[in-house]
Amino acid sequence: MIALALDGLRRAIFAIGIVAIFVLFVGPIMILGVTSVRPASGAFYIWRGTNFTLNNFVEVLHQSQVVEAMWNSFVLSTLATILSLGITVGSGYMLSRFGGWIQRSWFATIYVFRTVPYISWVLPLYLVNTRLGIYDTYLGLLLPHIAVHVCFFSWLMKGFFDGVNPSMEYAALIDGCTRWGAFCRVALPAAMPGIAALAILCWLSTWNEFLFALILSGKRTPLITSTMAQFVTETGTEWNLMSATAVLAMLPALLVTIFGQKYVIRGLRM
Repeated sequence: MIALALDGLRRAIFAIGIVAIFVLFVGPIMILGVTSVRPASGAFYIWRGTNFTLNNFVEVLHQSQVVEAMWNSFVLSTLATILSLGITVGSGYMLSRFGGWIQRSWFATIYVFRTVPYISWVLPLYLVNTRLGIYDTYLGLLLPHIAVHVCFFSWLMKGFFDGVNPSMEYAALIDGCTRWGAFCRVALPAAMPGIAALAILCWLSTWNEFLFALILSGKRTPLITSTMAQFVTETGTEWNLMSATAVLAMLPALLVTIFGQKYVIRGLRM
């Protein structure tokens, strides 16, 4: 009797969990998708009516600023991923394989940097970018993203290299390989699943980032996350156009997620 009651309780908890996940995660995406294909007059009543249209997407794609923002976000995400990984891989390997005051100082710097609230960087970065003349440029947007990625992903990369047995590197060194050669020929290929996972996470993080895009970009380098705010006007919010833009912005991220899913899972298992 007690076993049946416990089994029923587990089923009830499982069902509540499924409903909670649906309401919290799937529900908003469904509302977004339905709103994107509703006319402006039906955006507030998406649960009733059968009037659907794709004109929202057509209207959004005819706005040059939206297309330019998507291109800028793509370029920025790709460059930030490549440059961040170039630094993060070396940083993670150094933290994993070497000891000394340089490594400890670097580790402490990363730790302190991560304790600073994210939002508190924005105003100093805006002032620095303005003073250096790189406000609203690719460089002014790239540097903060790279700094954030290096500090966050260096810890993860260190964990990936910690999971790689160093005995093969020692064997390569005994056979006459240099430390750089052992890194490139042994450690790097072994850590490739982790690097691929970080590359995908890094790209998605940059693509979806909003705070830097809002504060550090302007008319010269608009980004897709901040461009959505243009649909909030003095006369109201154009929810149908904003939702259509959000759906378009989700497509590249969705493709990257589907393509890189197996690499992320394989990397997280390291």
